[in-house]
Amino acid sequence: MTPQSVEKTWWKEAVVYQIYPASFLDSNGDGLGDVPGIISKVPYIKSLGVDTIWISPIFASPQKDMGYDVADYRCIHAPYGTIDDVQELINQLHAHDMRILMDLVVNHTSDQHIWFKESSSSKTNPKRDWYIWRDPKYDAQGNRKEPNNWKSLFGGSAWAFDEPTGQYYLALFLPSQPDLNWESAEMRKATHDDMRFWLDRGVDGFRIDSMNLMSKHPDLPDGKVVNEEPYQSGAEFFASGPKMHDYVREIRTKVLNKYDVMTVGELGFTKDEKSVSEYVAKDRHELNMLFTGDISDMDFGPNGKYERDDFHPRKIRKITNLWQTAMPRFDGWNTVYLDNHDSGRSLSRYASDVPEHRSTAAKMLATYMTTLSGTPFMLAGQEIGMANLGKDYAADAYIDVEGKNYYDEVLKARGGNVGKMDDVLRELQLKSRDHGRLPMQWDSSPNAGFTIASAKPWMTINKDYTEWNVASQLDNPESIMAYWKQMLALRKEYSDLFVYGSYIALEESETGEMVLGYERDWSETGQKAAVLLNFSDQIQTVPVERYEGFSILISNQHGIGCAEGLVELHPYGAVVLLNA
Repeated sequence: MTPQSVEKTWWKEAVVYQIYPASFLDSNGDGLGDVPGIISKVPYIKSLGVDTIWISPIFASPQKDMGYDVADYRCIHAPYGTIDDVQELINQLHAHDMRILMDLVVNHTSDQHIWFKESSSSKTNPKRDWYIWRDPKYDAQGNRKEPNNWKSLFGGSAWAFDEPTGQYYLALFLPSQPDLNWESAEMRKATHDDMRFWLDRGVDGFRIDSMNLMSKHPDLPDGKVVNEEPYQSGAEFFASGPKMHDYVREIRTKVLNKYDVMTVGELGFTKDEKSVSEYVAKDRHELNMLFTGDISDMDFGPNGKYERDDFHPRKIRKITNLWQTAMPRFDGWNTVYLDNHDSGRSLSRYASDVPEHRSTAAKMLATYMTTLSGTPFMLAGQEIGMANLGKDYAADAYIDVEGKNYYDEVLKARGGNVGKMDDVLRELQLKSRDHGRLPMQWDSSPNAGFTIASAKPWMTINKDYTEWNVASQLDNPESIMAYWKQMLALRKEYSDLFVYGSYIALEESETGEMVLGYERDWSETGQKAAVLLNFSDQIQTVPVERYEGFSILISNQHGIGCAEGLVELHPYGAVVLLNA
């Protein structure tokens, strides 16, 4: 199959803008972003060249994990607004020829959900099997033990004990986030009904959180022991379990096929080509696309997120080449992304946020995202070059449960000596989920225009907002925002080439180790582009003799040209060459 035979659809040509609702815009001065705030910025989002928004969870929730602990799928978290507000958002987006994806969190619920309250009320309750309950084990001394040794993704045991009924329930995230039991047909039916509730209101699709954790190995065996810690990863038994594809196909056939929608699955712990193909190959009739996570894990250490393993362009070259060439082979579709609500900002991790390089580096990353085949996903703030909190922020600036739990766990193991925590703080400063959730920087007024000056924002606002904000870039033709608009317009103008065209990797030997290079080709017209991206703070010279007769379509640096068969890329320079 050639890329030119790929079926063209709206969701392949979409550009998605992710909004973290707590952090986008506060309309009522309580320090927390809300749905009316999003509504007020629909024209702004549209002006970027974006046509779809993905909104992180806005459902009723006790917010132990920022809304990824849902207490009611048909109600809205009161500080965010009401059902009517969400309907107005849907209506406003559709009036602007835009679409909306909602975050579907159905691997687990909050322990405050009525389903869990009923399930935990007694062993004989009809909803008991809607969650995963097991009897305790006991050691030789008669001490009560968990049903297996699985470690929670947020640290500690993945099991929580329920005193009234004398059993443990599985909670792969927080103890207040019990895992649903997808083996229960009644539970699945209720979940399908909740999905229809939103689709019937006009929602255009879902991003499915922790999608491949919904099927566990039925025996729940112990995870492999790899260290002396009491709890071990059980990922091989709780990720992409034996019935995972059955559940996804059931959602597709019983719910999604009745609507014209887009589906994006979050695929944790599973990044190999065969497994990915089984979810997104067109003839499988499961999902449209996936987040594999590998592009946002490139500086993770061998044993976890907060271990050190510095980024090198070879990593992004390997991942980009893999998925850009693999997806066409099984008629699948890519997501193209660098940032999301679960990661530090890519500008600070994979490029540079120092003042002399920040604008150029942000534009280089924008060039990457808009010239690859797949659906681009931007995180709010990328269009103005938002960055991580700086190195002068201490550990107490980080409030996300994942990072805090890890920091506290290591601090305890080191005897409470804060002076021994510099290595962990460094990784928090790069990778904490807080960075992707920083309040949007609208202008240079107090609180960055995110909320009124007298309000206390729900989390830290990066002090660089006085310089890096929307207002300062709106009318600046040299701004990061202006460049994003240019790139998105070019992507639309050359959609055959950049959205659907074939991908040809340029080897490191052809570009040098610090430059990522690739070609895009549309054989029906003979149109071809070459993209060169400098992921370093040093000038890189790349031979371009093969592109004789090509012209520069766009570049993030002034005065660039091809002389004597060479192109000189400034630090974090990017150039797109196009044949005549």
